[in-house]
Amino acid sequence: MLVLSRKKGQAIVLQDQIELTILEIEGDTIKLGISAPKDVQIVRKELLTSVKETNKEAAGMPEDISNLFADIKKMSPKL
Repeated sequence: MLVLSRKKGQAIVLQDQIELTILEIEGDTIKLGISAPKDVQIVRKELLTSVKETNKEAAGMPEDISNLFADIKKMSPKL
């Protein structure tokens, strides 16, 4: 991980197309401005983590995989 110190108004550029600018510093919180092409997806990490966990829970892996195969064969006798 690269660690840089920046002051209000200073920026960091990634791959000549993404610019991160420190907009405001208040206590232990900063406001960060991000300029990037429209095709670059920008998501807060805690939101991404939450969605991944929700998807894992929704998928719900079966406890006994052999039962799953038996159920599939009952639904489609050609298997």
